[in-house]
Amino acid sequence: MISVLIADDQELVRTGFRMILDATDGIEVVGEAVDGRDAVTKALHLRPHVCLFDVRMPEMDGIEATRQIAGPDIEDPLNVVIVTTFDTDENVYGALEAGATGFLLKNAGPQLLIEAVRAAAEGDALISPSVTKRLLQHVNDSSGLVRREQPVDALTEREEEVLAAVARGLTNNEIASELFISLGTAKAHIAHLMEKLQARNRVELVIWAYETKRVS
Repeated sequence: MISVLIADDQELVRTGFRMILDATDGIEVVGEAVDGRDAVTKALHLRPHVCLFDVRMPEMDGIEATRQIAGPDIEDPLNVVIVTTFDTDENVYGALEAGATGFLLKNAGPQLLIEAVRAAAEGDALISPSVTKRLLQHVNDSSGLVRREQPVDALTEREEEVLAAVARGLTNNEIASELFISLGTAKAHIAHLMEKLQARNRVELVIWAYETKRVS
């Protein structure tokens, strides 16, 4: 059973997410939070498999809340999926540095919400092409998140295929199935890609693929 904590200051959003997730086999909402500080407290107490954090919340925003439970200095980080509108959340890149593993648009729909939760629970990240393109609108060269340089060691043909699949929003299981490789092999290729490209997370792999024109 995948446990989920929902943090959003809008009751309607929390209720909608809860209804969808509680009605899904294998997923259970174990708590709700109305602000960032409450989200951190409940996350540390409940230790859910996945935390869904809105970016803009009172008391503490979703980025700082993410940093406190999933940041680079956290010994046992939790999986955080940032919930955003992207039309107004111009600081969403801060969530990457804070430790977020994925992004979900508030209007993504039930199926994408479920897939995002399941992917995060597996240590994966669901990043759809539409989300990636919107993320790229907020990129600036001084962010330190985009690495356009070619790696010292060129990517192998298989790594190029895996990178393209990641950029298309495929999960590890989907990549394994599409390329006829084992799940372990898919994960290994992604780990090697992160090392070669000095990417800190899966999102940066996708950004690198777009910025180097691997995909468009």
